[in-house]
Amino acid sequence: MLVELAYGSNGLVVDLPDGRTTVITPHPRPAAADERAELRRALRDPVAGPPLRERVRRGQTVAISACDGTRPQPRHLMIPAVIEELDGIVDLGDIVILVATGTHRGNTDAELRAMFGDEVVDGVRIVNHDARDGSTLRWVGRLGKDVPVWLNREWLDADVRITTGFVEPHFFAGFSGGPKLVAPGLAALETVLTLHDASRIGDPRATWGSTVGNPVHDDVRAIAAGTGVDFAFDVVLNREQRVVSAFGGDLLAMHAAAIETARAAAMRPVPAPFDIVVTTNAGYPLDQNLYQAVKGMSAAHQVVRPGGTIICAAECRDGFPDHGSYREVLSSSESPRALLDAIAARPVTVPDQWQVQIQARIQSTARVVMHTGYLTDAELATAHLEQTKDIAAAVSAHGTDATICVLPEGPQTIPYVSAT
Repeated sequence: MLVELAYGSNGLVVDLPDGRTTVITPHPRPAAADERAELRRALRDPVAGPPLRERVRRGQTVAISACDGTRPQPRHLMIPAVIEELDGIVDLGDIVILVATGTHRGNTDAELRAMFGDEVVDGVRIVNHDARDGSTLRWVGRLGKDVPVWLNREWLDADVRITTGFVEPHFFAGFSGGPKLVAPGLAALETVLTLHDASRIGDPRATWGSTVGNPVHDDVRAIAAGTGVDFAFDVVLNREQRVVSAFGGDLLAMHAAAIETARAAAMRPVPAPFDIVVTTNAGYPLDQNLYQAVKGMSAAHQVVRPGGTIICAAECRDGFPDHGSYREVLSSSESPRALLDAIAARPVTVPDQWQVQIQARIQSTARVVMHTGYLTDAELATAHLEQTKDIAAAVSAHGTDATICVLPEGPQTIPYVSAT
């Protein structure tokens, strides 16, 4: 059977055995008939609280938080929708768009233009958040479970704070969007390191689809609630990264409503684990580096049998990447088990160790084979990973009795082994 995998910008078709291959995708969701109208509706008819225009007064300054370039948020639609809704109340010169990079690198001018469109870039001030630049941060206090919180100064200084994002399953925060656009998105490095420390990431409740009781999400939610968001605006997307539904209003109520829509599409039960799981990282921009591809591995890990094989197709046009500490931490020990031991023994959290911790946990119970377009076999070997040029051949090598699962959209689906 031919299966199209979300891979890079153009996809990848693989031929897998009939009869023993199970393909799991999110429930199909058509895009809104008029995406711009759907966005306007969410701003004017929010889930909770008054419409956006009623929350803003003439002369106030506005900060808008938006996802960085590793996320497929339709910023080119969402940000203009917000700006248009504020027309006549807020001057463009009183608006700042903050790219919620977390600990990622800032986006280039070319990337910003691709993300937001030329009109927004040329007409509104856009600032890449920098978690490592103390001059741009302000101390807020200790929130949640004793998290030291510094946030972006421009965010805190704004009269009105608006988060914009999209909601999808997240491998340790439960779901993306909502409060994550405050922290870790606009937080200091030390804040992010605490939110991603070994104890929180190692908690079994820090996983796909889990929010309440999840130590990561509980603290993320506490930070956003404790520092204030005036209006929150999220969307749920389909496979084509088109807007299915939009949600606006008070942060926590809005996010809860968006989560339920995303959950209904993404949660897919299976009767038993599989010998092989072929996964992706949902194509570009989500599969632009190996760091992000850990999410696709994690989705597959939910339904692969102990000792089974995960084959992950991720283009990785941005490499590991070379910025950040992921590559350094990943290659610092001789095996995944040694990495887990080293992280557990480390007295302080280092950047990107959380991604390594999750990857090492997966590799401790399953074999992981990559298919990439930009990383060599030797480079992947330093990450304790193998590579195949031919996914179908790698599957066939397991014999004629192996059961196969395919997650063509990777972490857009949350597969789980049903208890019944």
